[in-house]
Amino acid sequence: MRSVSGSGERLLAVLGLFSEETPEWTPEEMMQALGFSRPTLYRYLKTLKDAGYLVSLPQAGYTLGPRVTELDFIMRRSDPLITASDPHLKALARDFIGSAFVLRFYGQKMLCVASEVSAPEPRSSYPRGRPMPIGKGAVSRAIVAFLPPKERSALVSDYLDAFVTSGIGSTKDAVLTELKRIRRDRVAMARGEVTPGLVGVAAPILAGDGTPVGALCLSTEESTLTRTQLDALRDSIRDRAEAISDALSRTAALASA
Repeated sequence: MRSVSGSGERLLAVLGLFSEETPEWTPEEMMQALGFSRPTLYRYLKTLKDAGYLVSLPQAGYTLGPRVTELDFIMRRSDPLITASDPHLKALARDFIGSAFVLRFYGQKMLCVASEVSAPEPRSSYPRGRPMPIGKGAVSRAIVAFLPPKERSALVSDYLDAFVTSGIGSTKDAVLTELKRIRRDRVAMARGEVTPGLVGVAAPILAGDGTPVGALCLSTEESTLTRTQLDALRDSIRDRAEAISDALSRTAALASA
């Protein structure tokens, strides 16, 4: 049972049940998961269904509705991160064969929000909208390395097994040492951790206070990448992520002026 209070939090709690693993829920399952009474749950289900956030399935339960798709369309057109990243994604896909993408970081999730692909047969385990794992891959390291020290340490503790399995350190102190190196270099690389055979290079996209709001990454087939191309990719990812960070800072400054 989740601890929620207030109508707004309860509505969000209902929506928060839906995931890749459990995209459909019956009212009975919802009541068991949330601890809501039947009248309370059905009141919230009616509100969400009338607003288009949920649809009911005959003889089954509920799943997400068309309003979610509508909001996704609006986000693609209005998110300043997507706007600032667009020319850099196109340039990366032009200069390197692979999949270039930008991710947003929120809570403890990293989510691809935009991408450009130049590989003839692209491979990706985490397409747009599917959260990427913390502890594995270049994106995770690029973001976690730039979290405030206490938050970084706590996150490494929470996901230590994943960090250790990725091979960047056998202890928490070793992982934190590697993250400090990535923070200094402002770019991270991983080989085959998220998708076998792919190498990923990522750099953080930072807010004005230096905290990460996301990351810029390109993944490509490791077998086709020379050392010279890898060095060029690292430089390009780092420089373009910094340019996106600067663009976001200018947008924020104009909005507050």
